[in-house]
Amino acid sequence: MSIRILIADDHSVVRKGIRMLLEDETDVQIVGEASDGDEAIDLLGSIDTDVLLLDITMPRMSGLDALKVISHQYPSVRTLMFSMHSNPDYILKAVQHGAAGYLLKDTGLEEILRAVRTVVKGDLYYPPNASSVIIRTLILPGTNQQNDLPKSNSKATLSIWNRITSREAQILTCLIDGMSSPAIAERFGISPNTVANQRASIIRKAGVKNTVDLIRLALEEKNRN
Repeated sequence: MSIRILIADDHSVVRKGIRMLLEDETDVQIVGEASDGDEAIDLLGSIDTDVLLLDITMPRMSGLDALKVISHQYPSVRTLMFSMHSNPDYILKAVQHGAAGYLLKDTGLEEILRAVRTVVKGDLYYPPNASSVIIRTLILPGTNQQNDLPKSNSKATLSIWNRITSREAQILTCLIDGMSSPAIAERFGISPNTVANQRASIIRKAGVKNTVDLIRLALEEKNRN
């Protein structure tokens, strides 16, 4: 089944360029185009979409503002932010508002396809420059973002490391190391679906919303002990 992609960018040349890059791929289908955040949200209500390529700076409603709405109204849609900006503030806001990944507009076809195929499986895709920003600001101890964790986590009397099974602990360690579900599955000789189910179990036990929050909590508790 093809991966259904919606492109949202205020420049028609950019939309056309992305379409030309992707439309020959047998596992990809471009299902629509939007010129701003409002239009993207409207289209998601009428077009079945797996992955949204969403520009950050657009008129009327920006990509980041649209992302907040989309993450709430269409949680099954995986959003890849697509921007010319490597500004740390943009990257962090994209993470905090629920983006599945972040790509720069000078990214080549192979990396775009890798990102699309990664996020549609439920994984995150942040290239090294974006990952380093996330790790330094959201995950490493001593940053101001540590206090953004839900209060229910900060009050937990039992560390997440003591609430999960030994296999879940191994998978959590791999997630912290930045490994994808297929790579984890290969390491332990299990299916990617099993990895996804165990990751969902860990997230549920941790009481967090997503993998980024899980990693942040796990590192905070690990460094505390």
